[in-house]
Amino acid sequence: MKLFRHGPIGQEKPGAVDTHGQLRDLSLLVPDLTPEWLAPERLQALAAIDLQRMPLVAAGTRIGCPVNGVRQFVAIGLNYRKHAVESGHDIPKEPVVFTKALTSLAGPNDDVTLPEGSVAGDWEIELGIVIGSVVRKVPVDQALAHVAGYVLANDVSERDWQIKRNGQWGKGKSFDGFGPIGPWLVTADELPDPQTIPLELRVNGEVRQSSNTADMIFNVAEVVSYLSQFMTLLPGDVVITGTPEGVGLGMKPPKFLVRGDVMTLSAGVLGTQRQQVL
Repeated sequence: MKLFRHGPIGQEKPGAVDTHGQLRDLSLLVPDLTPEWLAPERLQALAAIDLQRMPLVAAGTRIGCPVNGVRQFVAIGLNYRKHAVESGHDIPKEPVVFTKALTSLAGPNDDVTLPEGSVAGDWEIELGIVIGSVVRKVPVDQALAHVAGYVLANDVSERDWQIKRNGQWGKGKSFDGFGPIGPWLVTADELPDPQTIPLELRVNGEVRQSSNTADMIFNVAEVVSYLSQFMTLLPGDVVITGTPEGVGLGMKPPKFLVRGDVMTLSAGVLGTQRQQVL
């Protein structure tokens, strides 16, 4: 299934995409897409709904973050070899882990507002994982069983705050709106192999990133297993898994976002995003 949320910020309702690609409103049957609804039995109940009987979502309706009540927003850095090289880092021997503020979560097409005085805003297309059940110390071969589904993500970054402000990367990653997610959550049964997803990001129509999740250093199962060794992952948690080469910081000379730029992202079955920079 493809599950999404629609409506104004703070008033989103649940929805699902039918077999014809039409957006259907589920709010008559489901209060919201919260972590409880990511349990296997709840997802099975959603899959049993006759979507053709559900109301259509009006064209032009805002699409929000596909899960409400996210409790942890975790990110993996330098998880593509060429991106590590363009960033001036060695290939990591273990996943690089940081966090983004929950308040950075946004809808897939919401505007991205750079902080005042920003001159180093950057883009990072990524595969996102949404956790479906509690994960503690899980082995790699069992890790995917704890994944509810997958999302497209843009790990928007402000490089001066990330690199030059004497601290953790999260400083440059956590501004409001710096975590667009969606348009929908593709449930794991529809995407059994997350290492086959094409990723493309354009700025003002020009391709900046073009890759595939097959090129990840640490795959999805390895990432989930690794994180679970030192932290408990909870239903609804979002984990974004790193970006391929082609970020603005890696260009020679670096080229960053300016107001008026438009980022467009696409990732096959995960859908598309469009953000205007303000």
